Amino acid sequence: MSVLENAALGAHLRSRAGMLRSLLRLNRREEAALRAEAWRQLERVGLGAVALRPAGSLPLGQQRVLEIARALCADPALLLLDEPAAGLRHLEKQALAELLRQLRAEGMGVLVVEHDMDFVMQLTDRLIVMEFGRKIAEGTPAQVQNDPAVRRAYLGEDEEGDRPDATAVLPAVLRERLV
Repeated sequence: MSVLENAALGAHLRSRAGMLRSLLRLNRREEAALRAEAWRQLERVGLGAVALRPAGSLPLGQQRVLEIARALCADPALLLLDEPAAGLRHLEKQALAELLRQLRAEGMGVLVVEHDMDFVMQLTDRLIVMEFGRKIAEGTPAQVQNDPAVRRAYLGEDEEGDRPDATAVLPAVLRERLV
C-alpha cells in the first residue's frame, strides 16, 4: 500500500459511500475526491514527495506523520494522539512537535497522551499530569515542573526536593561494591 493509499483510508471515514464501495471503485468521482484530499493532507504534513512510495518503507518518524495525515483526512475537530513520540529519535521528535504546533496554529485542537516529558513540555500550553489514573497536577509546563507531587512521582524527590540515595534500595552486597 502506498503512502497516498494509506492516507486515503482516513478520507474514506468521512465518505458517504464508505470504504467498501470505494475499494470496489463504484463511485469514481468520489474516489478521485478522496484521493485528492489525501494528497492535500500529505502535502500539509510534508509527505507529498513520498506519496507514491510504499508506506512500510518510510522511517518510523515519517510513519507517525503519515498516521497524522490519515487522521487529518477524516477532518477531525480534535486530534487525539497516544504516545506519538514513542520510539522516535530526537530529530524525529522535534519534527513531530513542529508539525503539531503548526496544526494548533491552524486552529486544530490536539490532545496528547505521552510519557516523554521533554516532548510534552516543548509542545503544550497546559497539561494534566496523572499518576496511577489519578490527576496530581494541572497547569502550565512551568507550574507542573515545579509541582511537588509531580517531582515526587517522576523524579523520586522528597518534600525538600532531595532525591533519595539510590544505593539505599540495593541489596547490601551490591551496595558494598559501589561504595
